Amino acid sequence: MMDGASRSPSGTDSLMALPSGTAQPATPTIRGLPRPLARELEAYASRLDVDRIRKAWELAESAHSGQTRASGESFVNHAVEVAIILGQFRLDTDSIVAGLIHDVVEDTEFSLTDVEERFGAEVAAIVDGVTKIGKVKFRSQTERQAENYRKLLLSMAEDARVILIKLADRLHNMRTLEHLPRQKQQRIALETREIYAPLAHRLGMAQVKWELEDLCFKFLEPDEYEELRRMVQQRRKERERQILEMQRPLEELLEESGIPGEVTGRPKHLWSIHRKISKRDKPFEEIYDLMAMRVTTDTVQNCYAALGLIHSRWTPIQERFHDYIATPKSNMYRSLHTTVFGPGGRRYEIQIRTEEMHRTAEYGIASHWRYKEGADKGDEFDEALTWFRQVLEWQQEASEPEEFMEFLRMDLFLGEIFVFTPKGEVKQLPVGATPIDFAFAVHTEVGFHCAGAKVNGRIAPLSRELKNGDTVEVLTSQKQSPSRDWLAFVKTSRARQKIRQWIRAEEHEQSMKLGKEFLDRELKKLRVSLPDPAVLEAAAESLDYPDWEHVYAALGRGDVGPSAVLKEILPEQEVQEAKRKADSPLQRIARKIRRSDKGVRIQGIDNLMVRYSQCCQPVPGDDVIGYITAGRGVSIHRKDCPNVLNLSQDPDRRMEIEWSAEQGERFFVKLYTRGTDRRGLLSDIAKAITETGTDIQHADIRAVDDGMLGEFVVEVRDLQHLNRVVKVITRIKGVISVERRESFVDSDLLDVDRD
Repeated sequence: MMDGASRSPSGTDSLMALPSGTAQPATPTIRGLPRPLARELEAYASRLDVDRIRKAWELAESAHSGQTRASGESFVNHAVEVAIILGQFRLDTDSIVAGLIHDVVEDTEFSLTDVEERFGAEVAAIVDGVTKIGKVKFRSQTERQAENYRKLLLSMAEDARVILIKLADRLHNMRTLEHLPRQKQQRIALETREIYAPLAHRLGMAQVKWELEDLCFKFLEPDEYEELRRMVQQRRKERERQILEMQRPLEELLEESGIPGEVTGRPKHLWSIHRKISKRDKPFEEIYDLMAMRVTTDTVQNCYAALGLIHSRWTPIQERFHDYIATPKSNMYRSLHTTVFGPGGRRYEIQIRTEEMHRTAEYGIASHWRYKEGADKGDEFDEALTWFRQVLEWQQEASEPEEFMEFLRMDLFLGEIFVFTPKGEVKQLPVGATPIDFAFAVHTEVGFHCAGAKVNGRIAPLSRELKNGDTVEVLTSQKQSPSRDWLAFVKTSRARQKIRQWIRAEEHEQSMKLGKEFLDRELKKLRVSLPDPAVLEAAAESLDYPDWEHVYAALGRGDVGPSAVLKEILPEQEVQEAKRKADSPLQRIARKIRRSDKGVRIQGIDNLMVRYSQCCQPVPGDDVIGYITAGRGVSIHRKDCPNVLNLSQDPDRRMEIEWSAEQGERFFVKLYTRGTDRRGLLSDIAKAITETGTDIQHADIRAVDDGMLGEFVVEVRDLQHLNRVVKVITRIKGVISVERRESFVDSDLLDVDRD
């Protein structure tokens, strides 16, 4: 166990282990602070403004006077514990000050202005970043969460100390969670597991992540936690003995070769053990018997030298080697990982790293703190925050809180793989990523026009899951564009967001075109022209749209009717006068009727998006009517369709439709048959339908109380063809009736749009 580490009830090391070379004095020399905090800050007091920290403590003590936590202890103790954790991170004066007063603005009469006057704008900004937003009212819990995390990520991208204080705050709250009611325990623990532990991982703060995960495990699955804790405790002494059997010869090997280094055992964390047991479906003994060790040396060169020595003495397991020094993880983690067969044939998993790499692995971004009083942050910080800024950039387009939370969880949870471009450039992607994700990682335009991919020199489907070490070549075509189908298998939020952005833009463009055609038609019938741009922009503002193009799009989607738009752009008197002079009402056929490419004739509108409704399945020969849908063009219905009864309530969206003289399409129709329950009936019906030259898309017969019920989906050219099919089915022995129905049973099979 490292100096300063504490042993948790589970027997694993818990926060906080201190950076090497920072021993704590038995009696602190800093005065005017609680002794535990003074002792923690003593180790690097020369870099701190102790007077400012003391003033922050005095404010916290005064502001929280009389306030208690659920445990019964003074509320200010929480502020002290948060500051102690920040001290263990070795953070700067402003961070310690903000940690001490981070709840003052929310829970007392002090305001941010008061904080700024006493401690400066920077501390006030940090405190504001970590202040909860619980007083703000949202439409839903999901929106509350989404806005909370948006603010958290935004503040963090501007100043990393925000998330470091928030993590310290959450860590102490989790340590004292047993004092809350069970329902609150589970809610807070679940949020911690879903958001804060993964955030700690993204920041490379392994110590914080491990302790948060174990504490969540304790409160969310208490029975499994206690059973696993007991099993680990029972095998502790045996495990320590087996670690020593490898530690001593490894230390001797390094010493003989002149490589400076420290060899230690690594703790196993309960949640990690539990997750591996569940995920790999392996017994506790197999997971726990993998010995975990660490070699810490002085230089990168000696890391590789130590690796060579280990492999020369003990047999390595080839597929268990990972070089995270050459290809660091996105959270700055660097180490060599190898697994060998050691003494007794046992497997030993060994990490090899430098002291600096070790500090980064334990404390991540906190270990790279370059902030000095009055100075700028270092470049390493900007690199460390790249992921968070990218997340914010990608997710600004998220239109709904649910979409934002989906992106956030996706980015937080997924592990990483490393794949290569044909030129050898490394790309980090989440586990399960596909060539589409890779294409968008290369460049947005490459993603937009990805038509195929080669993985390791062979053509591969775009849905293929990539593996570590794959070399991927993206095949592009200017004719290719993103498909909705891609959303079913892409893994990165970048790819998902860009695909959705493209689809929204395409739909917006189509809706604009359709809306313009609708309005032009109405203006033409009224024999009036479109007003000047100033009137149009004023109308857009009145209708609550950002500009006139969005009005066209809203018309095309059916969000607003032509009458409402005309009312905004033309004087009411002019509209009424034009209607009186018009040749026909708004919905009647215009002079020019053009046959569309969809087999129907539509009033004076060219190139209109047309789809045949699946509720009534119209075929040529049926009396039909058109209905302007939300964003999907004109939907064609039979006039006897039950849904048409509702259309009369919105006459602006109805259109008169005629079938064209020429037909070439095929149409799906659902038929229900009733008959006696005799053997071979299904075969006879299918044979009769086929003999009419009709394709059967779906067929099924099931027994009912009074015989059988058959369901058939047939593909016909027109009403005459359909009637012929019905007639031959009716003639079959055992068939009682044949009916045409308005809806499909298997919508996934039959929902065919002919856009």
